[in-house]
Amino acid sequence: MAGVFWYDGTWTTEEPKIVGPMDHAFWLGSVIFDGGRAIKGWAPDLDRHCARAVASAKAMLMKPTKTAAEIEALCREGIRRMGPEAELYIRPMFFIRKGLGAARPDPDSTDFILSVYDNPMPNWAGFSAVMAPFRRPTPEMAPTDAKAACLYPNGARASAFAAAQGADNAVMCDAMGHVAEFASANLWFAKDGRVVTPAANFTFLNGITRQRIITLFKDAGVTVEERTVKPAELEAADEIFSTGNYAKVQPCTRYNGRDMQIGRFATQAREMYWRWMEAAPKVV
Repeated sequence: MAGVFWYDGTWTTEEPKIVGPMDHAFWLGSVIFDGGRAIKGWAPDLDRHCARAVASAKAMLMKPTKTAAEIEALCREGIRRMGPEAELYIRPMFFIRKGLGAARPDPDSTDFILSVYDNPMPNWAGFSAVMAPFRRPTPEMAPTDAKAACLYPNGARASAFAAAQGADNAVMCDAMGHVAEFASANLWFAKDGRVVTPAANFTFLNGITRQRIITLFKDAGVTVEERTVKPAELEAADEIFSTGNYAKVQPCTRYNGRDMQIGRFATQAREMYWRWMEAAPKVV
């Protein structure tokens, strides 16, 4: 996988070896990241991804060593180094090196690294999903206001459960048993011409792509219901789709064993997003 990496003032095409067994991040998981995209020269909402990286670091008791503007400038340089036709994943990360006794991190040991690497956009072919038994935590249980690495093993358990059932992704509920999101993306469905997405209730990230799609739908005159969703509603849905940074918009074509068509709202969301993205200036 081709990529460029920035660490400690230097760009390299080799992955820097930056952590050891005594680093707090390696030992106790004090790591945050964000994920942006560059698609043939466009970098949609890159500024918001960089700002969220800083906010996540603060939520995880870190002292960010870069501002959002500084991170964005580095991201843009990385995109230029990879070329105008590349489809890239852009991953700024903050992590802690030292601890202050027990499990408490030392904010003054916060470090930063940026990875910009080839990651082609997935095909518009759809994915399958099943309901998983694992739940998203509440804010009292975990740092749900951060894009923190420590949250992802729980989603990985759900993904592994789905794979064992022959599915590509998993739907996860919150602690109250209401639908939260997919294991790796925000969830949407449509029923009788109504577009619905679970309300952002602090058990999952209110995704940047999710927010963008809500705005685009509203600008197009489509009402989006952000509300509590019961699992049974997905069983009766006319269509289900996901939004997220990695794939932007993807249709769910099979849910809990029921085949589904790629629906008009998923198609509209994807088309609106691409039009909005391509109307912006390119980075390279």
